[in-house]
Amino acid sequence: MSVAPVSVPHARALEAWRSAAPAAPRACELPVPELLHGFHPDHRPGAMQTLRVGPSAGLPCPAELADLLQADSLVEDVDIAGAPMLDTDVLVIGGGGAGCIAALTAARAGARVLLATKLRIGDSNTVMAEGGIQAAVGAEDSLQRHFEDTLRAGHFAADKALVSALVSDGPDAVRWLIQEGMSFDLTENSQRMGGTLLRKTPGGATAARLLSYRDFTGLELMRAVREATLLQPSIVIMDRHPAMELLTDDRGRCAGAALHDLARGRTVLVRAGATVLATGGSGRLHIAGFPTSNHYGATADGLVLAYRLGAPLREIDSFQYHPTGIAWPHHLEGALVSEAARSSGAFLVNGLGQRFVEELRPRDVVASAILREIAEGRGVERDGSTGVFLDTPSLERAQPGILGRSLVTLTHLAHRAGFDAAAEPFLIRPTLHYQNGGVAIDPSGRTDVPGLLCAGEVVGGLHGRNRMMGNALLELVAFGRRAGAAAAADARGERPRNVGLTHLADWRRALLIQGLSLSRKAPMIFPPYGNFDAATARGKAA
Repeated sequence: MSVAPVSVPHARALEAWRSAAPAAPRACELPVPELLHGFHPDHRPGAMQTLRVGPSAGLPCPAELADLLQADSLVEDVDIAGAPMLDTDVLVIGGGGAGCIAALTAARAGARVLLATKLRIGDSNTVMAEGGIQAAVGAEDSLQRHFEDTLRAGHFAADKALVSALVSDGPDAVRWLIQEGMSFDLTENSQRMGGTLLRKTPGGATAARLLSYRDFTGLELMRAVREATLLQPSIVIMDRHPAMELLTDDRGRCAGAALHDLARGRTVLVRAGATVLATGGSGRLHIAGFPTSNHYGATADGLVLAYRLGAPLREIDSFQYHPTGIAWPHHLEGALVSEAARSSGAFLVNGLGQRFVEELRPRDVVASAILREIAEGRGVERDGSTGVFLDTPSLERAQPGILGRSLVTLTHLAHRAGFDAAAEPFLIRPTLHYQNGGVAIDPSGRTDVPGLLCAGEVVGGLHGRNRMMGNALLELVAFGRRAGAAAAADARGERPRNVGLTHLADWRRALLIQGLSLSRKAPMIFPPYGNFDAATARGKAA
């Protein structure tokens, strides 16, 4: 029987922090492989099971996700019989940053676009991306350095062709965002002269290439692209229409999707020449029991639908745990303190008042170092929650006014928690943040299934086994644009014919051969605590 580690009580830890602040730098003495295998949640005993069916059978996968990937469809032939059918050139599923950008790009290329969202347009992980976007725009930087940094941070598991496309698109992606009306922080001495972009160094990078807007960059990006999407006349937006199943035609091509109209409780079919999945991640599965920073709809729907249609997955056993999620108070667990705080100079301090890792190492290294401090009894305990300190008071003393000027979201978060970040450190611990793997694509965003493309967090191959800060926002711009352009081109070809659910017979046969039950249905649509039963909702619609 394992015994829980004894952590340092909060009051005593505060005394140790005050006596040492600012604590002296101290690197983690464990080699990175040993640190990750000993403390990263992906490597916990029993964390993974092997997929038994589908194009990626044999790959390891978290049990929570494997349960959904190896489930039966929510939709039967009877559910689509007589359902209204809409027709469009390009169907985009997902209304976050990648979905809006794909829709905009396809529409501007001349395609008729239907954008379907589970919640409302803009309700996504994009708005929660606080730190910034990476792009090699500095004179001392280069595309090659960005490429090498990304590969190194991902433990050299990423697809080099995808990484090359990502970093090569970086400078133009930033120019495009500025043209769409997005604001970026400027250096103080350049604001009167038209502005030079302020660049910071993200964790794991060898150059300052992180561009931001205060500490709510994703929200500002989403504002700009959402407004552009709403003003585009050739985009039809269907809010509150989650995808329940993808459609196929008699050639095995993806031919659109069966959506569920949440307001009316009915099935709506969309026939499309090309379909772009931009459904985001899977944090609301709470893998390994962790709280999550993800928005309410992040339930792995896109992975489930693409996999059942025959699209291979990759690195689905790799998830990112953001180092600085709120550990206390309980009602804010999982909310993020942006990496912008550590990029600006905030320290991590254990219950003994000691720093224990270089704060700008890659996220998997920093998160594992924090979990090690907790596991070995050097964490800080407060009201049943255990974490370590993020020393924002020392940052404010070193750079007076930075919390109110540049780290606005952080300051508001502290106020919600009931303390002053300039006087008291945050209690933080890692939170489930990002799905490193996903659907395998080529540099255009196309999958192995004709007619099906993907963009954003649902994609695998760009980050390998760990994502660098700032590459997520770059990814959704770069591959949103690439997938949107490719979808518009594909939709000009032959149109879908004899649309239905022809792929489900083979899928169900494969489940039965492996002894898997047909009673388990997916996608989840909403997390269990949302009290939404997708199967029941579908049954009522029928």
